[in-house]
Amino acid sequence: MDISAGGGGNSLPTTGTDGSKRRVCYFYDAEVGNYYYGQGHPMKPHRIRMTHALLAHYGLLDEMQVLKPHPARDRDLCRFHADDYVSFLRSVTPETQQDQIRALKRFNVGEDCPVFDGLYSFCQTYAGGSVGGAVKLNHGHDIAINWAGGLHHAKKCEASGFCYVNDIVLAILELLKYHQRVLYVDIDIHHGDGVEEAFYTTDRVMTVSFHKFGDYFPGTGDIRDVGHSKGKYYSLNVPLDDGIDDESYQSLFKPIMAKVMEIFRPGAVVLQCGADSLSGDRLGCFNLSIKGHAECVRFMRSFNVPVLLLGGGGYTIRNVARCWCYETGVALGHELADKMPLNEYYEYFGPDYTLHVAPSNMENKNTHRQLDEIRSRLLDNLTKLRHAPSVQFQERPPEAEQPEQDEDLENPDVRHHADSDTEMDDVKPLEDSERRSNIQSMRVKRESAETEATDQVVLVIDKRLSSRSSAPFCHVDRLLMAPEEILV
Repeated sequence: MDISAGGGGNSLPTTGTDGSKRRVCYFYDAEVGNYYYGQGHPMKPHRIRMTHALLAHYGLLDEMQVLKPHPARDRDLCRFHADDYVSFLRSVTPETQQDQIRALKRFNVGEDCPVFDGLYSFCQTYAGGSVGGAVKLNHGHDIAINWAGGLHHAKKCEASGFCYVNDIVLAILELLKYHQRVLYVDIDIHHGDGVEEAFYTTDRVMTVSFHKFGDYFPGTGDIRDVGHSKGKYYSLNVPLDDGIDDESYQSLFKPIMAKVMEIFRPGAVVLQCGADSLSGDRLGCFNLSIKGHAECVRFMRSFNVPVLLLGGGGYTIRNVARCWCYETGVALGHELADKMPLNEYYEYFGPDYTLHVAPSNMENKNTHRQLDEIRSRLLDNLTKLRHAPSVQFQERPPEAEQPEQDEDLENPDVRHHADSDTEMDDVKPLEDSERRSNIQSMRVKRESAETEATDQVVLVIDKRLSSRSSAPFCHVDRLLMAPEEILV
């Protein structure tokens, strides 16, 4: 199948060494599209299957190492999440949930985060793909992709915003075993609150979130929220208004991220590619094109630093599939033809049957003055970081157990069959404002009012020292500082 607009698999137009071929791995479980949040719920895992079908018919699966994620185990999830929360997720079912009303309320499960058949297996699958991708980056891959991951709202002991397990935090913790500094970038329309909160007091992880701010879920992500203690100025928030277009978005994204890369100098980047920032999203209010969204991927790729690409939001599923397919092409260095090949879900993409869709004529409420002020303020914040922090490595904590193929026996020419939605025999498993009554019009989030007296995973419960937020704050600073782990 021809994967380029011109018929030759042309690399993206780049400068320097960015046109070089990347070693890319892609995590996919054929069962993921079967999970169902319930009738009327905007989150539809089926979009992952649609994305996979496009990848197959554009011929992109032949360009990557395709891996089935090894399900994350209880102890893997408990590296960040509370053990009683993980136990609850494992045990609750649609049939038994009425007997666990107190636990449902305690863990914020039931409305925007419903109990559905296979919930825990779903969490294990998407978390396993993200952790597995981190392991692959730690061992030589340039780019790892897990479109089922990127569920950035989940907290230590609370589900939020359709997210149950925070696979991003788990993947970053895995990357920190090999890298002194990890950068997290979030282009979902919603603030990446769960990830920011987890790393709010450490200088080893910088979080940068571009998001709609105002009367919008989850209500966090003020430009004044910059981190605390050792993590001060290592959290960057880019608050945006309705209707932002490609040009306005990139006028912030590129200069800010260029300065972040220059000053922070991460060893690895995690990019959450939530597609609800696209024009026409069912729950979104931005006006980005697929190419404008993907330009963020292309720009971060150009720094030649290992990148973990994750999914996230996205509720007009035909556009989600389009976007993540195109961004997979960007990761591989290919420009995909706009005319869509025949595929199992071809009827979803009518009447034009093209990969790209035109942005709308909605008003861009982000004025040039506002954008200039945001850019200047954030760039000024970055000047307060005098140098990239370094750490002294001691004994490295054990890696997540990911059964791998024997590299000496691996045949790079053996690939996942392009037309198949199932695992092939030769592919071996590798292993988180205000609540709304209508979840179809806005994501719903309730900030937890509880803290845990006991802490089973060496995490710290603290108060975010901010006049704008009194929500309990859970971070992983102590985990990172444990002598038997990484830091002295």
